[in-house]
Amino acid sequence: MGLYTIKLPDVGEGIAEAELGVWKVAIGDVVKEDDILTEMMTDKAAVEIPSSVSGRVVWLGCDAGDILSIGADLIRLEVEGVGNTGAEAASANVEPASKPDAKVATPELAQAAAASTPQPGLQLGDGKGLHEIKVPDVGEGIAEAELTGWSVAVGAEVQEDDIIAEVMTEKAAVEIPSDISGTVLYLGGAVGDTLAIGSTLMLLEVDGTGNTTVEVALQKMGSSVTSPAAAPAKSATAPVSKARPTAAAPRAESKSAAPASPYRRAEGEKPLTTPSVRKRAREMGVDLRLVSGSGPAGRITHEDLTHFHQSGGQSATGIAKRPRLTAETEEKVIGLRRKIAERMALSKSRIPHITIVEEIDVTDLEDLRSQLNKARAESRGKLTMLPFVIRAIVDAVAAQPNLNAHFEDDHSVLRKFQAVHVGIATQTPGGLIVPVVRHCEALSLWDSAAELGRLATAAKAGKAKAEDLSGSTITITSLGPLGALATTPIINYPEVAIVGINKMEVRPHWDGSGFVPRKKMNISCSFDHRVIDGWDAAVFVQKLKSLFEAPALLMLED
Repeated sequence: MGLYTIKLPDVGEGIAEAELGVWKVAIGDVVKEDDILTEMMTDKAAVEIPSSVSGRVVWLGCDAGDILSIGADLIRLEVEGVGNTGAEAASANVEPASKPDAKVATPELAQAAAASTPQPGLQLGDGKGLHEIKVPDVGEGIAEAELTGWSVAVGAEVQEDDIIAEVMTEKAAVEIPSDISGTVLYLGGAVGDTLAIGSTLMLLEVDGTGNTTVEVALQKMGSSVTSPAAAPAKSATAPVSKARPTAAAPRAESKSAAPASPYRRAEGEKPLTTPSVRKRAREMGVDLRLVSGSGPAGRITHEDLTHFHQSGGQSATGIAKRPRLTAETEEKVIGLRRKIAERMALSKSRIPHITIVEEIDVTDLEDLRSQLNKARAESRGKLTMLPFVIRAIVDAVAAQPNLNAHFEDDHSVLRKFQAVHVGIATQTPGGLIVPVVRHCEALSLWDSAAELGRLATAAKAGKAKAEDLSGSTITITSLGPLGALATTPIINYPEVAIVGINKMEVRPHWDGSGFVPRKKMNISCSFDHRVIDGWDAAVFVQKLKSLFEAPALLMLED
């Protein structure tokens, strides 16, 4: 076996460093060639980094959100053969300059950690192995879950399908069963902790080889081990029911009667129960402080709640109280989100914005678009509103070249462009990006529509190239059907103008003799007031208005 080091790749365009996004792998994971390891965010775009070889991850060079220099060691794999990294080079690079606390999982470090850390809980008997149970993926894009209760403690014996814990996601409470029989050696969190999907939930001593090793487990836990002697029981080791993960539905009513006499807990004392019981109590209008619990440590069960309700109990006011929420969370802003924050702050701090809002009658434009789609949609594709907006901008900036420009304020230079490269502000799962339709002055309406479709597909799939996301000279922003009556768009620095398209709706219009329904929308255009005067801004907006309201002018070259 050998060690293979993968370095942060050079993506060109003079990029010297990049911010690391979220890791897709963890120490101990086995990866195959071309598997995505992580993604990095440059000044231009987010770039996914694949593995160039197959192997087992033994070292990560930094944490998510860290800045690494191009060419820095990113990840190290244990591979078949000799690899590309010698033992001396690897040991010299255990703590790289870019990240002193980089994670490493070498046998030497694992042995040192095992020797210095109390670990009776990971001392395996003869013929025994270590089995890791991870926080399961419950679907629906859930990335983390709150640990709301343990059903076992360190040292407990569990059987396959026994419920070991309960977690609460944004959607529901989910009970987690054991997928194997064994003895609990380690609990991956305390009640109330938020655990990432895929992180270690529990370690069991099992018959056979298990699915992980002590060295890998120690590294994942940062050499912090809960032993049977030192770890307090998270909950009573009562017999556990066998059940599969389920959104916590009300359990069947128990025949054993719960305590009948209600009592009020001390002010501020929170009743001990599960999230599903709390949710059901809110729906029933029951104050849980009045309900006696029959479970361990006075824990209120579904049976307790059912008995209380059937015995005529009710909340103190007869109406369910809205709970007071006190939780606070902190989330590190990294990757694309951090880039968006930096760009927005730069634009707002350096550009004095002036925004003009104008109402436009687009009834004739919509009629024209409908007719063109009926006549040519099958042969040339369907037209949306955006190709017409692009064409109108091209015609408008031809008469006002100062608007198709960058203001390089550090040098007091207004750089004007003949080519019209229109940026399209696009919402993606990762955040806001601006793909660029290039040379719009040379495109027909259908050419623009085809390029818009290509860019939108690539952007939303995270496959847009760096050249697709840079070089715009003026930008369009639109919230589509979610748009408001008016917006105040922020200019895409160092551009000097941005055109905001708001939602279209039918409004009453006075034609001189009565009100008639017309399709109208507002456009909101922002300008850099340092180089664009209010008069010039108004001329530009009125030019767009005239083109939208006389759409035949947009078809002169088609």
